[in-house]
Amino acid sequence: MKTTLILVGKTTDKHIAALIDDYTSRLQHYAPFEMTVIPELKNTKSLSEQQQKQAEGELILRQLQPSDHVVLLDERGKTFRSVELAAWMTKKQQAAQRRLVFVVGGPYGFSEDVYRRANEQLSLSPMTFSHQMVRLVFVEQLYRAHTIIKGEPYHHE
Repeated sequence: MKTTLILVGKTTDKHIAALIDDYTSRLQHYAPFEMTVIPELKNTKSLSEQQQKQAEGELILRQLQPSDHVVLLDERGKTFRSVELAAWMTKKQQAAQRRLVFVVGGPYGFSEDVYRRANEQLSLSPMTFSHQMVRLVFVEQLYRAHTIIKGEPYHHE
């Protein structure tokens, strides 16, 4: 199963980008993984929050395939401990989906169309993180989940 992370806007902090690249390359050892960056919208000052979410939502939906299992990274989603995320990932891998797609939305979240298309929602924490940090925390947790699944010594519990 291929895992894809769809992001709205590029990572602008070079230090965070370097760490994301490091974990992304580590993930490749375990399973196919790719990140798809949807460019930020231009001239957003003339758009309402709703219009911005709708426009970003259309761009997100274009990236999805009908067979994808889509998981939104959203504050209202389920929370997992790292070992629970690993168990959840194992179940998804066994479900024979072609792609497991995680989506990080724009600054105002997701449009209703994207929520309707999603299969699940996952929350990294009840706290709010910058979009830059969410990317790093999430790819590290994906890497951690894979090391837990393989019984490797990265995670200590």
